[in-house]
Amino acid sequence: MLSRIAARVVPFFGRLTVTVDPGARLVPGSILVVNHTSLADPALVLAALRRRLAVEPVLMATSGLWRVPVLGRVLTREGHVPVHRGTDRAAAALDRAAVALASGRHVMLYAEGRIPPRRDSAEKPPEAFRTGLARLALTTGAQVVPIGQAGARRITSGGRTKQLAGVLTAPVRRPGLHVHIGAPLTLPADVAEATALAHGAVAEAWRTAAGALGEPAALEGFCGRPVEAPRARRRRG
Repeated sequence: MLSRIAARVVPFFGRLTVTVDPGARLVPGSILVVNHTSLADPALVLAALRRRLAVEPVLMATSGLWRVPVLGRVLTREGHVPVHRGTDRAAAALDRAAVALASGRHVMLYAEGRIPPRRDSAEKPPEAFRTGLARLALTTGAQVVPIGQAGARRITSGGRTKQLAGVLTAPVRRPGLHVHIGAPLTLPADVAEATALAHGAVAEAWRTAAGALGEPAALEGFCGRPVEAPRARRRRG
């Protein structure tokens, strides 16, 4: 239901386009890792996945969303996983995600663990990843699919007033939005190496998405110069 709603609502707020790597294929029980920039980006990615690949993943998200009326009931009913960050219950989210993967469902998560504390609407490379993604992949043996999204900050970013203004004006502005789905990769057993490889793959997917929108940060590279694609072990379908 959540993915279906996103697929219907997102086109109202902007012009969504989707690209896919030639080797991209989602086998059952894949982990989908996405860069996190805005409150709007989960909807963008859910809409893109449903529209392009007919996929409706389990979403790992901050537990605060479960306290939102109606939304909380929908999240619970559809089996999405609340993450209680900073508590002794945080590890339980990985256990629940592992169960979902074992059942053949895809799990979508944000390895950065937060929205960047910036007020501008520009695109930037993903922040450093936490280790939960690597530990989940190691425990389950699941493939990891890097996904980059760009444009969500054009809908909502900054403080509350700016976020509200962005949402209210987006249907008129209809900003460009882009999601790029990368080819799956198998992470190594070393958690630090796996985290770095996954971050590089998502950063490259983000750069493709941001480049499609003409974002300066993507066109100039991460440090003002061309950036090589990460060397991850990719599994072809």
